[in-house]
Amino acid sequence: MPIYEFASEEIRPLSKTTFGLMQLQERRDLQRLLRANIAVVAPDTLVIAEEFGDWDESRRRIDLLGIDRDANLVVIELKRTEDGGHMELQAIRYASMVSTMTFDQAADVFARYLTQIGKADTDARAELLDFLGWDEPDEDAFAQDVRIVLASAEFSRELTTSVLWLIERGIDIRCVRLQPYGLDGRVLVDVQQIIPLPEVAEYQVRVTEKKRKEREARTDTRDWTSYDVTLGERQLTALRKRHAIYQVFRHLVESGIAPEEVAKHCGPRANRALVSVEGEVTGEDFNRLAKETRAREGRNFDPKRFFADDDELLHFGGRTYAFSSQWGGTAWEQAMIELRDAFPDKGIAFTPSE
Repeated sequence: MPIYEFASEEIRPLSKTTFGLMQLQERRDLQRLLRANIAVVAPDTLVIAEEFGDWDESRRRIDLLGIDRDANLVVIELKRTEDGGHMELQAIRYASMVSTMTFDQAADVFARYLTQIGKADTDARAELLDFLGWDEPDEDAFAQDVRIVLASAEFSRELTTSVLWLIERGIDIRCVRLQPYGLDGRVLVDVQQIIPLPEVAEYQVRVTEKKRKEREARTDTRDWTSYDVTLGERQLTALRKRHAIYQVFRHLVESGIAPEEVAKHCGPRANRALVSVEGEVTGEDFNRLAKETRAREGRNFDPKRFFADDDELLHFGGRTYAFSSQWGGTAWEQAMIELRDAFPDKGIAFTPSE
């Protein structure tokens, strides 16, 4: 559907054009402009590299590499062509190459990029932590997924069919169309996400997530050991790790220990174990206030990463607290041992369920 200009006497359709006809180059113009305005094609994304190619025996380069608020890497491929070429195949290759990137590697890459764009004085590590809303790096949460954004003047049927198939297989990939129009010597661009369509994107995400979990359930090799937990006179059985440590936290707070004091003994994740807001509030108000509070600090709050439902929140000293639900591996065991040993009079014990 064309874009129209509402003139004083008539409604006129704007003339479609191409980036080539408007003498806009892929790297010199399109990439440069989007690099500085990445939200146009990838909202809530921080660009950490341009023309990235830190891999052996390959001259291939990612147009733009970013990180999103959920600490997922974002591969952004740009084309000014009328069919998108084979950009989906390139992007998949690039996504696989960067999928093992660590936080420290990303910070180094970001530092080089900042130097490249004239911001060498910026602390790349601090900037990255601030964007993610983290106090310190969390390798367990970093780059758990790689998202792909394809931005082109148009996409061939072959390409869109491939993208739809990849989405069904759980790949987070989207196509953003950049259709240029000419108006009095100026270039106007209609930017639209065409796959997945915004109005059905949430539904597709839910379907994809369901399929992904079903596949993981068939192949998952993670430690799903459940635990029996003793809390004074109480016995709780067959708890998953995150519920086990939450019950220990709740037990200690309800026995009169300040949540901040408990959090100090949560091992390497002590600084990220708690989020709190002023007043005694319920889940909906807590989530809203927590997001507002963290936004003022330049950080984000994801309620899915905390025990933040009405019956999970804890009240202490005129404040409301949510405890982290992100526990696993050695961090969980270290925190459980520290909590048990720090409060020996609270009767804390835990053993694997039989």
